[in-house]
Amino acid sequence: MGKKVIAVVGPTASGKSALGLNLAKKLNGEIISADSRQIFKGMNIGTATPTEEELKEIPHHFINEFYPEQEFNVSKFETSALKLIQEIFNRGKKPVVVGGSGLYVRALIDGIMDVVDTDKEYRARLHSTKKEKGNEELYRMLEKTDPAAAETMLPQNWKRVMRALEVFHLSGKSILQLQKEYKRETKFDFIQIGLDWERAVLYQRIEKRIDEMINAGLVDEVKFLLNAGYSKDLNALNTVGYKEIISFLEGEYDLERAIELIKRNTRRFAKRQLTWFRRDERINWYEIKNAIELNGIADDIINRFSF
Repeated sequence: MGKKVIAVVGPTASGKSALGLNLAKKLNGEIISADSRQIFKGMNIGTATPTEEELKEIPHHFINEFYPEQEFNVSKFETSALKLIQEIFNRGKKPVVVGGSGLYVRALIDGIMDVVDTDKEYRARLHSTKKEKGNEELYRMLEKTDPAAAETMLPQNWKRVMRALEVFHLSGKSILQLQKEYKRETKFDFIQIGLDWERAVLYQRIEKRIDEMINAGLVDEVKFLLNAGYSKDLNALNTVGYKEIISFLEGEYDLERAIELIKRNTRRFAKRQLTWFRRDERINWYEIKNAIELNGIADDIINRFSF
């Protein structure tokens, strides 16, 4: 058994960051963000990045490290995060992984390996489909071909959708099955902690967070990114919260409608996150009813798993 690493997972707005911060304080730890969007600069409001005070209080990694047009993928995260975990242990501190990007967490714990080659001709056809009919059509194709994989993805993540289609086309197997078959040796023992709220309460927390984002200046943040020359088609901006505000700024609908759509799409995203994490029987779930309960479980986790 290797050195123990805590990984706090769960849907958006479930309190992962608060719990992770609490654990890091108690354990003399450093936080590794497993969030595929918080790694980009200039997107603090829309991704609920930790505050400046929190970032100063506890070292955070993979926060505000790349510009939105730079490529950062799950493979790079796996390699970099494993190296970082060892460095944190070498400093005599404890790594605390926090994030809701299921694929990032899975890659870190189990590894992710592309065992299937590429088919340039087939991929070219998929690119043509995307250009002519949009991301939604690719996603519909995946829903028919590999519905299990489709449940773990979003239409705007078209590169992942395209890769899943290509893998099935070449191997006849789901990309999820191939990932499950691949087991990477690791010297770390990951203890996953899941935060589970009653669905109605979680949705209330999501809606409150969206309102806070709007009041904090989400619209201005999106304007700044667009004025800085970033394309709305970038993966980083083609995500919930940003794409709806961009559509508002382009006059597609008013701000009230944009906020409604952000809340609806964030609820759907949270549901997909839960679907993903529920499949992993290794996660130790904590049923949370309120913020007070959330603040009180850090000690229980430390004692229960002997950190």
